[in-house]
Amino acid sequence: MKTEHKIYVAIGVLAALGGGLYATRQTKQKEMSAHSATAATADFPALAPSKDDVEAITKIEIKNADKSSVTLEKKGDAWELVAPVSAKANASNVRSLLDNLKEIKVKESIDRGTGTYKQYELDDEKGVHVLAYKGDGKIFDAYFGKSGSRGQLARVGGKDGVWVVGGYSNFLYTREVKNWRETSILKFEDANVIQVSVTNANGQFSFSKNDEKWAGSYAKRDKDKKLEKPEKKWEKFDEAKVKDMLRAYKSLTAEDFGDEKSDTGLDGAETNGGVVQIKLKDNAGDITVKVGKTSKGSSRFAQKEGGDGTVYVISSWSGDWATADRAKFEKSDDKKKDEKKGEGGEDDGHGHDAPPELQ
Repeated sequence: MKTEHKIYVAIGVLAALGGGLYATRQTKQKEMSAHSATAATADFPALAPSKDDVEAITKIEIKNADKSSVTLEKKGDAWELVAPVSAKANASNVRSLLDNLKEIKVKESIDRGTGTYKQYELDDEKGVHVLAYKGDGKIFDAYFGKSGSRGQLARVGGKDGVWVVGGYSNFLYTREVKNWRETSILKFEDANVIQVSVTNANGQFSFSKNDEKWAGSYAKRDKDKKLEKPEKKWEKFDEAKVKDMLRAYKSLTAEDFGDEKSDTGLDGAETNGGVVQIKLKDNAGDITVKVGKTSKGSSRFAQKEGGDGTVYVISSWSGDWATADRAKFEKSDDKKKDEKKGEGGEDDGHGHDAPPELQ
């Protein structure tokens, strides 16, 4: 072999050996880096419960310094709010919290001591303390405080230190008490309604549906506040207004709740507000909602007959139908309607304003 060929071969061998050495060093460095990272996180506390443990949770306590603390308990297949009031819980909001618990994981250590708890709002005075139990056993215990550029700061119950956690959704744990309660009052299909009546201080309004067409009658009160016989013909009756009322009641929800101290006026609903009665076809049932005095602003207290006795607060959009006078169920005057349009009022095609949620 010529000398120059020997040189080329030697260079090739050296290059191969050098490449192998470099690859070996890189592999070792990666292994050392991985080992170092594992060692650094090996003592991080486990926080998120397993999927099976989450489904087995029977009690949740949230101690929130900025809002009232709440306790939720699972009874059978349903969740109930047991403190600070006893009420049916909002199943959707509880489900969202349970799903979120599975996502909360420790990512980083900030401080291994206890001296910065107050600084990071992780003390009992400021922190949001969340506990979850499976039977008598505690399976989740954590405090959540400030959130900054590095993420959400937390403290794990029973272990010193301040940690950065991922997956925590603050709004799921810091709801007002009223938002932990079930807000649904009514749920029905307006197409299934065959009769409606409204009785209040102005009189009694009766509506019936025949072949998809609504008819209406009105009985006013005399000077002694007693109901007179219905008028023979209601010239200005507008069936579109009945449809509007049913839209307000078919998925009626509460915006707040009353309590034992509330002056609801529900005992005298016909005088203080109104009584709405709805009859469904095929003997699907009758619905009666009593509407009482105003609560805050123009919202009113309400209660469903045959329910669990809960006193709700409903919006003025729904409550005003119970307190309506005859004009609310009548066709608008054409002149007034034209003037309103000229002022920029929204019209829904039936001669009256559409409800806020439809504008």
